[in-house]
Amino acid sequence: MTFADRLQERLADWKPSGDGRHSWRETFADAGWTVHLAADHNDVVGSLVWELTLTREAAAPAGRTLKAWAGRIAGTASGLREDLKLIEVDDARREAVLRSESPSRKGDSASYYEVHLHGLTTAVVRRYQANPAAGTRREQVVFPLTHEVLAKLAADIAA
Repeated sequence: MTFADRLQERLADWKPSGDGRHSWRETFADAGWTVHLAADHNDVVGSLVWELTLTREAAAPAGRTLKAWAGRIAGTASGLREDLKLIEVDDARREAVLRSESPSRKGDSASYYEVHLHGLTTAVVRRYQANPAAGTRREQVVFPLTHEVLAKLAADIAA
């Protein structure tokens, strides 16, 4: 069973109780990753995701650079509403940012995914919404993902 298959299965088994935001965390030792999910809702099919974080528990592949990891994620991550594009790599701070290549529009609002990489160890996925015409600042929002898409995204980041 692959990392994505096991993750999808474990997410379907997660039964948070009560209203509000809940957190789930599991380490997949054989894959070398810990997955942390903050979600406003989870059921057998999917989640309303606030934030998905992957933390590498094993050494990064030999020769892997931050730019290469970010570029690979941008080139392979699928299942999200928009494709990801590498925006910035800051080698001095050991950070990289990927965002939706073409944000989704609804009226004057734009929504987009952002993946923030911290060194070769952590990836954080969030979604933001902003209304540039009204001059509003971006705000983080929940986004629906099926467990299948969430597991594929996690596996694409972890590959």
